[in-house]
Amino acid sequence: MRKRLTTVRARGLGAELRELRSKSGLSTRAVAERLGWSTSTLNRIENGKRAATSEEVAALLVVYGVTGAERDRLLNLAKDTDQPGWWEIPSPGLPPQLTALIGFESQATRIVSVDMLLVPGLLQTPEYTRALMTSGGVPSYEVEARVAMRMGRQTILSRPEPPELLAIIDEAALRRPLGSRTLMAEQLRHILKAASRRNVTVQVIPFAHGGHPGVNGSFMVLEFAKARTIVHMEHTRSSLFVDDPEDVDPYLQAVDTLREVALDPAASAEFIASVAAEYER
Repeated sequence: MRKRLTTVRARGLGAELRELRSKSGLSTRAVAERLGWSTSTLNRIENGKRAATSEEVAALLVVYGVTGAERDRLLNLAKDTDQPGWWEIPSPGLPPQLTALIGFESQATRIVSVDMLLVPGLLQTPEYTRALMTSGGVPSYEVEARVAMRMGRQTILSRPEPPELLAIIDEAALRRPLGSRTLMAEQLRHILKAASRRNVTVQVIPFAHGGHPGVNGSFMVLEFAKARTIVHMEHTRSSLFVDDPEDVDPYLQAVDTLREVALDPAASAEFIASVAAEYER
């Protein structure tokens, strides 16, 4: 099998293929034997260390019983896995890009979450997430699944070798009430508790600072030990992933600027505590 360069698309596709295999109840050995592949080849495809050809993906989809529009989407993604740059995924129902994002988060050594309007997903309480989903018009039958998925993502912060998380949060995210005042106070206290971990740093940008690069929109930077940095942006009906260095660099520069304009971690903790106290009054 021909080796192909891996990009954010290849790594995202690998995560989706791994999820499909898991749902089918098949082991990597069973799938590899059925296709006449080596187990290591399938493992490398699923881990994003080797890009699969569209023919290889088609064979896997036959084994997993994937047909119709989902098959077409994955095959189209496979055709472009050797192309760096922007990768957009539509989001009907439960977002399929979450599979890719969860995979990237689990492999990252450092995550920078820049959030202008909402508390970072990795620091949300279940109640806050539930209120967010409900206010955003998510169908009631999907809410609990999304809450559970988000809470599951957060387990990476407490594993034996967790990634470093830097959360840069605009004051607007702290003051935008979702649910009751008690819920918001508990959410902010939760951020403070998370910030006490050695691998979590929280910095707040107060309104008093005025404009800054973050006002252009929230984004997440994911860094890896042996792979290119990825930038992720989430929108109402789609998500964007980018890994071309020329496209990633402006976001890294923005992070450096935002760290300078934000309060330091100690002052940020005091600020968050003061806002929490306002909710508790």
